[in-house]
Amino acid sequence: MTTTVDQITQRRRGTGLIAHDPALSAGGYTLIAPQTDDGNVYLVDIEGRVAHQWKMPVRPGRAAVILPNGNLGYNGNHADSPEIYPAWSLWHGGDFYEATPEGEIVWRFQDPTHHHDARWLANGHLLYAGCATVPAGFAERVPGGTAHGPDETMYGDVIREVDREGRLVWEWKAWEHLAPEDFPIHPGFGRTHWPLVNGLDVTADGLVLMSLRTTSGIVGIDRATGGVKLHIPPSVLSHQHAPVALDNGNILAFDNGNFRTGKHVAFSRVLEIDPASNEVVWQYADELVNAFYTAYMGSAQRLPNGHTHVTESATGRLFEVTPAGEVVWEYVIPWFAEYPDEAARKYVPGRQNSVFQTFRYSAAQLPWLKVSAS
Repeated sequence: MTTTVDQITQRRRGTGLIAHDPALSAGGYTLIAPQTDDGNVYLVDIEGRVAHQWKMPVRPGRAAVILPNGNLGYNGNHADSPEIYPAWSLWHGGDFYEATPEGEIVWRFQDPTHHHDARWLANGHLLYAGCATVPAGFAERVPGGTAHGPDETMYGDVIREVDREGRLVWEWKAWEHLAPEDFPIHPGFGRTHWPLVNGLDVTADGLVLMSLRTTSGIVGIDRATGGVKLHIPPSVLSHQHAPVALDNGNILAFDNGNFRTGKHVAFSRVLEIDPASNEVVWQYADELVNAFYTAYMGSAQRLPNGHTHVTESATGRLFEVTPAGEVVWEYVIPWFAEYPDEAARKYVPGRQNSVFQTFRYSAAQLPWLKVSAS
């Protein structure tokens, strides 16, 4: 006998617009590229209605953004990227597109070694994280992590910037600039990928921010020397994502909390950190702390009115909070499906509504958008 009850827990709890305080919310439109929805990208209005949609050639590797020219910047999953190591198919991208609002592809760049985050820079360049095998003998110098067999390969991060012609204009290799003893892998993570840069941004003075997943913490890299000029250590963060350089000089980050020292439950937070002192100057956590948690992915965006747009990635839950921590808008992604490839399904089984990052845009940033009168 088959039950009539929906077996997808998140969908059973409710999807679409959950809450909205129009007097307090910043309003606008939220861009969503669901991980398992076959390359559909949605622009959802503040009432939870789809205001615009793109159908991209490949499923998302990670996220989509609206570029300053109004086009869509899309981080797609490269169909021919080799399965470099287990879970690679889950988080690699490598097939980048720029598409007009009408869906015309006007630019494409490919790098099958790309994984996780990328930033479309103001000058039109693309900054992204790739990886490569570390030099012989280096893996033995990296402390920590779970057991690593003698024939297993360690990959290190290679951050690249390319111009509109796809020419390499800057490259940084983790093993050339990070002392391995200063960045040990947490015992809860494997030793396949070090230090696993899962988030990127650029500060006002040009430092390249990198979120280090398996070692925990955020570094700011000087482009000229490749050296570390800023370091927010694991004592402040727990295996975070999505560092964002704010206009006030602080750094916003999604603090996942996988292996939070001294805590018996896992919970996520959003933190604003003063990098001069590494002091947390603002944070959001749920009143019931474990009610807000995503073990992987996650991001936060500071809105023009001072509120923060939060992406609780694994559950497809998006919400807006005031500086006082009051939720004034909440939306749960309604598109559920399994990952299309077996390797990804093995790592994260079941029907997902997950998303890497989402972004809120004002109507002024979308002058091409035709808004229905209904």
